[in-house]
Amino acid sequence: MSSPPPKLPFSDKYDLDHARAYEEKHRSGLRRRLTTWREIALARRALRLAGDPESVLDMPCGAGRFWPMLAEHPTRRLRAGDRSAGMLETARAHADPALLTRFDSIGELDAFALDLPDGAVEHILCMRLLHHIARPEDRLRLLGELHRVARRGVTVSLWVDGNLQARRRQRLDARRQRTDVNRLVTPRATIEAEFAQAGFRVRRHFDVLPGWSMWRMYVLDKV
Repeated sequence: MSSPPPKLPFSDKYDLDHARAYEEKHRSGLRRRLTTWREIALARRALRLAGDPESVLDMPCGAGRFWPMLAEHPTRRLRAGDRSAGMLETARAHADPALLTRFDSIGELDAFALDLPDGAVEHILCMRLLHHIARPEDRLRLLGELHRVARRGVTVSLWVDGNLQARRRQRLDARRQRTDVNRLVTPRATIEAEFAQAGFRVRRHFDVLPGWSMWRMYVLDKV
């Protein structure tokens, strides 16, 4: 019998009020709007590089920031999941009704134990989750689930080292001397080795702002 899914420090944070605040945050301020625009543009490139998959799971989908881009492919079948019911309610509330008809399913899912069959979708978009996961064994469990459910590959984003933001963040965390940090910078060599251990090969990576931003997006193929 498999062990229960790990509970991350922020797992219960996103009730409906927090989910609404999260959605509003990404639409406020020039910097955040530009970052969102850049992330969506890179995710679009990643999916093209992955062969414009015919079916995609957005997991975790958050407030649905990527849904209009995912639906640009006219025949693509879509699924979306998130552990937070508040996030799902917020995403549905802000989506065009016609967009919602494109989804085969939108529901509560745990990324560490996806309630989906093997090979349920061609590709998985997993944005802004891995940088919350500190323990290597938990990252490998997540990557193993993504590998099981995706037939061909996944696109993931996280914070990595080797840039100005990461150096600043690491100095800040060292000064705070906190043990409960729920967002962390992962060394590139570490996460890329874990991709390989989980059965993936890196096809390509994209940096949101090379040399400056911590955010990196990886396009991974199953091997």
